Amino acid sequence: MTKADPQAQQKARLQLEAVSLEIDGRPILRELELSVAFHRMGVLGRNGSGKSTLSRLISGLVTPSAGRALLNGADMAADRRAALSEVGILFQNPDHQIIFPTVLEEVSFGLAQQGRKQRDAEAEARATLERFGKAHWAEVAVATLSQGQKHLVCLMSVVAMAPRVLVLDEPFAGLDLPTKMQLRRALGQFPGALIHVSHDPEDIADCDVCLWLDAGRLVEAGEGARVGAAYLEAMRKLGAGDDLSDLSG
Repeated sequence: MTKADPQAQQKARLQLEAVSLEIDGRPILRELELSVAFHRMGVLGRNGSGKSTLSRLISGLVTPSAGRALLNGADMAADRRAALSEVGILFQNPDHQIIFPTVLEEVSFGLAQQGRKQRDAEAEARATLERFGKAHWAEVAVATLSQGQKHLVCLMSVVAMAPRVLVLDEPFAGLDLPTKMQLRRALGQFPGALIHVSHDPEDIADCDVCLWLDAGRLVEAGEGARVGAAYLEAMRKLGAGDDLSDLSG
């Protein structure tokens, strides 16, 4: 499967309208306000900044306590039918996503959820495996695959459903360098819009738009390289501090 032509990639629009989220009385996201169009969008932030929660909210898996999150004009949390065709999400841990014993069953599942007959879902699943050069994986037991291979199964499962937007929640976490490079190459084949959540600016270096979250607030949003550079500089300043010594004080 060849890399997607950047000129042919779909564009998406994300609108956050005074979005806030509390869990057990604790604020996670705080009055996020944004309207941005993108092909590739990065979401940067330290651990606990709220970026993974935002990815789930955008995908419709979490409902905000206040405000609305619209993807291409639709509220994914309120319209689950639209969510099935509009957005797919790739979690950090593939074991939290995979539920079936074989690769073919896993890739077929989402298609069946979209209303495909079982035979048609399996045919499309096999076609997807073929496009990724993994037709021989169809009857393979998922439990026998490596972590990187499981990530690829999840990616193929989502891509088979042909969402307009793919949300990636720290997809490279815990992967060695060769596996990370291979998964990045596979992601480059996706023709739709993409939202990539990460704490590492290098992961989102090719994004045209970037959001920077800290403590649930939107610090900055704009051109990817500029926001990524500002975030990296802030992280370098924090790294030069001596906060670790305060833990024992």
